[in-house]
Amino acid sequence: MGAPIGIPCTIMRGGTSKCIVIRKRELPEDPALRDRMILAIFGSPDIRQIDGLGGADSLTSKLVLIGEPTRPDADVDYTFGQVSIATPLVDYGGNCGNCSASVGPYAIDKGLAPAKEPVTQIRIHQTNTRKLIVAHVPVREGRVTYAGRYRIDGVPGTGAEIKLEFLDPGGSLTGRLLPTGQACETLVLDDGRRFTASIVDAANPVVFLLAEELGVKGTELPDAVNANAKLLEIGIVRDRREATKKSPGFPKVAFVSPPQDYTSISGTPVRKDEIHVTGRIMSMQKLHKAYAITGGIPSAAAAVIPGSVVNQVCRKPEGEEFFIGHPSGTMKVAAAGHQEQGAFVLDKVVVGRTARKILDGTVYLPEELSA
Repeated sequence: MGAPIGIPCTIMRGGTSKCIVIRKRELPEDPALRDRMILAIFGSPDIRQIDGLGGADSLTSKLVLIGEPTRPDADVDYTFGQVSIATPLVDYGGNCGNCSASVGPYAIDKGLAPAKEPVTQIRIHQTNTRKLIVAHVPVREGRVTYAGRYRIDGVPGTGAEIKLEFLDPGGSLTGRLLPTGQACETLVLDDGRRFTASIVDAANPVVFLLAEELGVKGTELPDAVNANAKLLEIGIVRDRREATKKSPGFPKVAFVSPPQDYTSISGTPVRKDEIHVTGRIMSMQKLHKAYAITGGIPSAAAAVIPGSVVNQVCRKPEGEEFFIGHPSGTMKVAAAGHQEQGAFVLDKVVVGRTARKILDGTVYLPEELSA
């Protein structure tokens, strides 16, 4: 056995997620060996991830790979990997919008793009979806400013607002905003159960269901949903076990209901007159403790698509801003689009996030990977 291999890495919070950020050049090109190293870095597979940097939660088991830009209009390439906790799998099937908030600050901190006051624009090529994200990062005296007064639900305290512009996010993985061509359809499971659904692909593909048809109110918090085995076993493919094995993170599944009053995880009241829809979204077969950015984007798009599941239950937004009530509070998403040949085209979506650099250091691999 050789000496343990050390790999430079940065731990960052991006939005409501914690991300391990690594330069692509630090890992081997061979996909199988690369993923073995990534799993070892996170401590997977192990439900506690006790031997790695993962936090035993899908929201803290996320990989951000940063590379040189492979398209001329970008400053960096960003590849997202959802690292499974209990199985030896890194899922590259889609993006994490919250982790996207960590990319711009990292690029500036590491000198991958020049800092320009007061706000530096970092153009990010998101390789999973082949889309462009523009991060507006506050800068002071040539350095990223992490401190500020902007607050997002699901994160303690406040920070500097990082505006993320997701440009032309429709059809991120399937090539179409409505992959099946329908705003709403009926899904029939093998056991005969029928569910009204909308499949919307914007930043990530999401299957939207009605909370009422699932037998829930829609205001449930994670513990209640995660203890509901019958609810968790609902699948939309022929063999759910196979789907979970091959792509546990994508597509995402969300259930929605009309705006309702409820109490968030932190005990803060969420009022129905403050939100346009009550939403819950799954993350790696568990209920997300907040709401995925890449779930908020298709939610806002679906709200203005006539007949979609979200459109059926939401309070219609008067402008571009759309507020979603989630387990930790609310999320604001601003969507801009236009009608083209009778169809809605999503031009861009803007979301405000915060981020924080937690650690710069070296992570060491087990000796069996150092041979």
